[in-house]
Amino acid sequence: MEWYKEGYDIEPKKSKIMELKIEGKIKVIMDTQTFDSGFCKREFVVTTNEQYPQDVKLEFIKDKCELLDAKNVGDNVSVSFNVRGNEYNGKYYVNLQAWRIEGAEAPVDAPQPTTPEGEDDLPF
Repeated sequence: MEWYKEGYDIEPKKSKIMELKIEGKIKVIMDTQTFDSGFCKREFVVTTNEQYPQDVKLEFIKDKCELLDAKNVGDNVSVSFNVRGNEYNGKYYVNLQAWRIEGAEAPVDAPQPTTPEGEDDLPF
């Protein structure tokens, strides 16, 4: 069989996951949900700072739920997260599972350049 040749890598490669981040303002922080199994999660919504803002729901799980205690609605944050997907009873679900939250600089609109009256920046 050809795949047994020397130098051929038969070990499966681990998938490389790049760090995903979202920046914005906290819109909603929900209460921690605790389940009978002892599992807990805490969801929150971040509104992005872009031309067409998006409300994105993320969640912290287990011991990471405490990270939201120091944050308030209206805080500008940068959130690192992983995308998690699963299938249950023939339906597919996606969760954005946060693992770090940091304060972020408030977005600042760039100042519009002004020219003194009577001058313009045209070269002719």
